[in-house]
Amino acid sequence: MKKSLVFAMAMALGVSATAFAANPFSDVPAGSWAYGAVAKLAAAGIVDGYPDGTFKGERTMTRYEMAQIVAKALAKGAIGADDRLVSEFADELDNLGVRVAKLEKNADMVKITGNVRLSNVHTTGDIEDAKGNATKLRTRLFFTGEVNDNWHYVSMLENNQTFDGQNESGDDDTDFQRAYLTGNLGVVNITAGRFGGYYGDGNIYDTRQDAINANVKMGQAYLGATWGKMANQSAYSWSTKTSKADTFVNATLGGNIGKLNLEAQYLKVDDVATDWMKGDDTIWTAGATYDTGDFKLGAMYLKGDNDYVDDQNGDDDGYVVTLGYKGAKASKAGSWGLYGKYYDQGGATYINHTMNGAYDAFDANGFKGYMVGGNLALAKNMVASVEWYDLKGKGGDLDGQHARTLWSQMVVTF
Repeated sequence: MKKSLVFAMAMALGVSATAFAANPFSDVPAGSWAYGAVAKLAAAGIVDGYPDGTFKGERTMTRYEMAQIVAKALAKGAIGADDRLVSEFADELDNLGVRVAKLEKNADMVKITGNVRLSNVHTTGDIEDAKGNATKLRTRLFFTGEVNDNWHYVSMLENNQTFDGQNESGDDDTDFQRAYLTGNLGVVNITAGRFGGYYGDGNIYDTRQDAINANVKMGQAYLGATWGKMANQSAYSWSTKTSKADTFVNATLGGNIGKLNLEAQYLKVDDVATDWMKGDDTIWTAGATYDTGDFKLGAMYLKGDNDYVDDQNGDDDGYVVTLGYKGAKASKAGSWGLYGKYYDQGGATYINHTMNGAYDAFDANGFKGYMVGGNLALAKNMVASVEWYDLKGKGGDLDGQHARTLWSQMVVTF
């Protein structure tokens, strides 16, 4: 073993030859010139020594033994793929084959991805409380950790800033919006923790939930069930964080027949707390979507049951029609898409809608109207979108009153 090699490896890890708590090898005393560097390399898993607990530093290594050290240093990130040691021992590294691949996989057990979204919403119309303009910046970081070949842990850190005079100084809010485990138990896929809930194609609910979900595929059919609590709508440190509802249970049954998807859902929600609906709510949906790849046509019927909406002489059912052509893909610059929806939803059929329009401006009678939009991948991982909503009340004091919204955004993914 060369003295320069020990120090070179230790420096690659950013470590000086300082004292360590334990002696890693019986033949490397604490007073040895190599003690600090060897201890660090052993702690990092780059050098293992021999089965008898010795390091044998005076013994000349074979090229294969040195290649093993280089492979481990490469997997741990101590050296890069362009390092001279990698090219020097290229043949030996190639002969290691699976062992090197496994080391590289273990070094990449946690992946970090994310996106940044700049958006603007401008609402006009007849409803004074709905009018307004807001520009917001949202940053999300996703951490995916491999528990084993079958299970993963996923979390999401989110930061929100708004530029409408409330936190322009940078007094924004950052917190964990997702934290869950996902994996398989036999043929059943399980997701448990805080993750996104998406019911009725987003026409019912689209935000966080603390829940456990199980789903299984049976050929072209699938069956799923979810139990949990609808989580608070966390937005900003200066805003009130309240849940849209309490505990819930969901069941989904669907399947594919060629290009046609058929799906039915049941959702029972306790203690709904929105401006247009209170108390327990039950929603049934039945939908069909025909998707050719470029062209998509869908329709969904929704039926709700809520005592508060009934007491207000509100509407408890509705439908949504969807039309889409192609769509922007972040990975493909120049790709684009057009889409539109028509809504006719009673107040008992939605809790936290996925749309960017002012659906929450209406009462128990609900709303109807349309949305048209388009998106374009300006460059790889840079997608711009624009949507226009024209919604109006279905009855009561807000009958025929409009809320018109122009929504635009730019999303950069990495």
